[in-house]
Amino acid sequence: MIVPPQSSLVFARDGSLIGELGTQKRTLVSLRSLPRYVGQAFVAVEDQRFYQHDGVDVVGIAGALKDAVRGDPRGASTITQQLVGNMHPDLIDRRDKSPLRKLREQSAAREMERHYSKEQILEGYLNQISFGHGWYGIESASRHYFGKGAAQLTLAEAAALAAMPKGPAIYDPIKAPQRVTERRNLVLSLMAQQKYITPAQAAAAKRVPLETVPDAGMSVDASYFLDVVRIQAERAGVAVTTGGFRVYTSLDPSLQRAANQALVQGIEDVEALPGYRHTRFAARPKGSTDYLQGALVAMDPNTGDVRALVGGRDYRESSFDRVIDGMRQPGSAFKPIVYAAAIADSLTANTIIPDTAIAIPLGRGRVYRPDNSDNQFLGPITMREALAKSRNVVAVQLAERVGIDTIVHWARRFGIDAPVAPYPASAIGASVLQPLDLVGAYTVFANLGAHVDPRFIYRIEDRGGNAVYTNPAAAPRPVIDPKVAFIVRDMMREVVDRGTATSVRRYLPSTIPVAGKTGTTNDNSDVWFVGMTPEIVAGVWLGFDKPKTITPGADGGTLAAPIFGKMMAQFYASRGSSEWLPPQGLISAQLDRVTGQLADSTTPPERRYLEYFLAGTEPLPLRVNGWLLFKNGPILF
Repeated sequence: MIVPPQSSLVFARDGSLIGELGTQKRTLVSLRSLPRYVGQAFVAVEDQRFYQHDGVDVVGIAGALKDAVRGDPRGASTITQQLVGNMHPDLIDRRDKSPLRKLREQSAAREMERHYSKEQILEGYLNQISFGHGWYGIESASRHYFGKGAAQLTLAEAAALAAMPKGPAIYDPIKAPQRVTERRNLVLSLMAQQKYITPAQAAAAKRVPLETVPDAGMSVDASYFLDVVRIQAERAGVAVTTGGFRVYTSLDPSLQRAANQALVQGIEDVEALPGYRHTRFAARPKGSTDYLQGALVAMDPNTGDVRALVGGRDYRESSFDRVIDGMRQPGSAFKPIVYAAAIADSLTANTIIPDTAIAIPLGRGRVYRPDNSDNQFLGPITMREALAKSRNVVAVQLAERVGIDTIVHWARRFGIDAPVAPYPASAIGASVLQPLDLVGAYTVFANLGAHVDPRFIYRIEDRGGNAVYTNPAAAPRPVIDPKVAFIVRDMMREVVDRGTATSVRRYLPSTIPVAGKTGTTNDNSDVWFVGMTPEIVAGVWLGFDKPKTITPGADGGTLAAPIFGKMMAQFYASRGSSEWLPPQGLISAQLDRVTGQLADSTTPPERRYLEYFLAGTEPLPLRVNGWLLFKNGPILF
């Protein structure tokens, strides 16, 4: 007997099922592994003389002809005939109602009965037939409708599935529970009449409400993630759409669920803003994709494991994965790379940079004049304050100081594969890049200078449990000085606690360390927040597939950062967080937040903060006056 194609099962990191890969979602099971009433339910309703005929039910055919004469036509195909028709659709087209097709089918059914036992035929039938939604076979149907393997089906559930072969679209337990309940009860009555069960068992099963499981029996909706898994498995040479493999992945169902909910709710909140003038998703014309989109990806910074991925607002409406395949301008979310290059070039976080109008000649008579999103200039400002308040002019000056070619090189070191144009505007995120690369770049700050590549698949096993592909976590790859990474990350904590992303603190308490950076592009067409805690690095993007202004004044801090906050609030609802500790070799001292100078006895408490320095870049008094060093309390790490 021809073995039908099997789909591959995909599991989350906690072992729960998150999806199947294959055009026909099917997992073969042995008839002997199932309760006896499972096969009996199908025999009772589909072919009550199954164990007596030779593949063709002559008595059934006579009855069908008699009913047809009376004006009540019905089929008389046996389970064996249905099986050969399903197995050989190229030879036997069951849509063909001609006598010739029936004769071919009957001949094939008799031939099958000569070569296979009734048990083999019934097992093949249960594994072959469609149960709607692309789900084939009793195991797949049981999993998707009732959230369990077929071996765990109850009598009532088995009868409900036996109601479906007559018309999977008509007798769909999800869409038509009442209709299926009525036919299920008919199946139970037939089983009692044919002595497979007692009348009392039938009556008890009829009283059981028909209940299906949400999310098609999966632990979470992770459609975009599954696409990535399929593509990566196929690139590794594993035929996951036909081979019946088991794929073990990095997905965290609870975090994925939080990401799904936070992104959808966050976009709906944007659509509800008074200044929003675009078509809302709920009121979109049929077939239109011109509505606000979003994307979110979360990674474990230590291993690169992708814990959650949402590539768009609704997979059924658009399967395009904006995390993997999107190319967007990151805006100010790119700036931390610029600041890292500047810190490594011996600038300090308390260095004063003028936030003022500048003009940069570009050649051929062109001049670049960067401005800030608020169209204002704040004058002399520390680098720390400039990053917290996302001052564009300061970032451009830093890039000019270290060299734009250096910035391009550093972006590559941070794992950004897309080309970064060697122009001043790239310092404030004018070059497009892949969202996953941007979030991956932030693992450098989370890991104190080491980059990790994203990992989706742990291993793939064949039907026998043998590993056919393994993907162990790669060690983080050092790309910058750990001390530089710590200083920039500490500066990004100010973004959340005092700067453009304070909205995150509406959802996460101060006991959970958070650092990150907002991003907003020209014309307010893309808004970002990429943030991190000791446990997770995540990025959120909102925008239209064809870029246009979201709303006047839209920015990453008010639109994207809250989505990060909502997701992480759920993540930390039942767990604590570790703390970030500075690496060895850093020097710290109390500074005045306004002047950027060492704090003294006249500095108000609210202006005092702890600043960090690379050795040799600390304020001059600390280097030349040992007594002052102890007086101001510098700390050597």
